[in-house]
Amino acid sequence: MTPEPHDTLMWEARTQPGRRDELLAWVEQTAVLALLAEPGCLDASTYLGGDDRVVVIAHTTGTAPRLPDPPDELLLRAVHRWPFRKHAFYRK
Repeated sequence: MTPEPHDTLMWEARTQPGRRDELLAWVEQTAVLALLAEPGCLDASTYLGGDDRVVVIAHTTGTAPRLPDPPDELLLRAVHRWPFRKHAFYRK
């Protein structure tokens, strides 16, 4: 049995102190636009965590693409990426 492709990407970056808004601008102007240009990309959402984290969650119809890497000077550590396969969706 062939495993189903990962169709969801969760991407999380921790920024240098005081640089979250710069990273968020880069994510919105570069990474999200690159994601949305990929064939099969359905949507992308950004989230903020505290003063130093930016998260992107993207859903696709096939294997989730890789986001471009942000400028090193904005990051406190390497970006974390987790591919997932959507199991269920619930809405009130």
